[in-house]
Amino acid sequence: MAINFIPYCHATSIFDVDIAFFKKEKIKTVLADLDNTLDSYKAMRPSLRVMELKKRLEEEGIELIVISNNKEKRVKPYASELSVRYLYSTRKPFKKRLLNFLESNDIDKNFVLFVGDQLLTDVVMANNAHIKIMLTEKIVKEDQWTTHFNRLIDRPIRRHLRKKNKLVDWKEKM
Repeated sequence: MAINFIPYCHATSIFDVDIAFFKKEKIKTVLADLDNTLDSYKAMRPSLRVMELKKRLEEEGIELIVISNNKEKRVKPYASELSVRYLYSTRKPFKKRLLNFLESNDIDKNFVLFVGDQLLTDVVMANNAHIKIMLTEKIVKEDQWTTHFNRLIDRPIRRHLRKKNKLVDWKEKM
C-alpha cells in the first residue's frame, strides 16, 4: 500500500484558521498535535494563544483534544492546564491507539479534523485512519532531536507536493 502524504488541506498555523472553516466542515472535534503545532516542545504550559483558540472553538461547540507522541509526563500537565482531553504516546504514524481512543470516547471520526505539522507522522496516521488532516508549518524553529530525521524526509516531500499543487490552502475549502 502506498503511503499517502497528501493532506486534506494546509495552513501556515492552526492559529490562522478561521473558526468558520471548522463549522463549514461540520467539525465537532479538533485533534491537535502538541509539539510545534500548538506550542514549542519546550513550552510546559499552554500559551495565551492556545488558551484563546480553545475558548473560540468551545464557544462554537467544537472540542479541542491534544494528541502527541510524547510521554504522559509532557502531555498530561499541558492538557490539564488547558482543561482538555489528551492522548499521549500515540505512536504516530500508526493508527491503532488513535482509533481506540476515538472509539472509547465515542467520537465519530467523520466529524474530526486532525491538525499536525509533520507528514511522516501526522498526515500518514490521519490518512490511514481515514480522518481529515490539516498540515501546518512548524510554529517555532527548534525541534526535539527525535524529530530532526523526520524533517529531513519531510522537506523534499513538501516541496514536491507544492510543485504538484497538492497542498490545498484551507481557504480554498471555504
